[in-house]
Amino acid sequence: MAEKTYQASLDSRRGDKGPAEEEDRFIEKVVYINRVAKVVKGGRRFSFAAIVVKGDGDGSVGIGVGKAREVPEAMRKASERAERSMVKVSIIKGTIPHETFVKFGAARVVLRPAGPGTGIIAGGAMRAVLEAAGVQNILTKVIGTTNAHNVVKATLKALMTLTSAEQMATRRSKSVEEIRTR
Repeated sequence: MAEKTYQASLDSRRGDKGPAEEEDRFIEKVVYINRVAKVVKGGRRFSFAAIVVKGDGDGSVGIGVGKAREVPEAMRKASERAERSMVKVSIIKGTIPHETFVKFGAARVVLRPAGPGTGIIAGGAMRAVLEAAGVQNILTKVIGTTNAHNVVKATLKALMTLTSAEQMATRRSKSVEEIRTR
């Protein structure tokens, strides 16, 4: 056991990556950690809920919620669920193909494409989803609640509604030029 730990510390100093690090090519962001107390005879029992966003930075993103008695366990569960729930979203030249407006619960989000060099104009929970998805230039607005659960889900729903001109042309059995001229 000590030999493994010593070897791992040497590898980390040299910059070598272990098998787990080479495999993990995802961007993982913890959006929110909530502490929940349950009152029982003898005091309070605390548990934690974590929201994690995971993406590959190239158009795939997923969200996960994990609940456990300890924070690391809740984060691990959320990370696994986020990886299982990954979906592919449309990103063209670092931005989204068109404007979209989506409601999820009391949260309403607006996503607008932006030119190169704009960056991600978004806050909190929405920024985590967009960075994990690989969006580089976008303008956003959250209207209504800023509850992290609803904002993350609304953002993912908005990204899933986006369709590129190529996808629309295929769906309508037309050429891309015909779609763009309309």
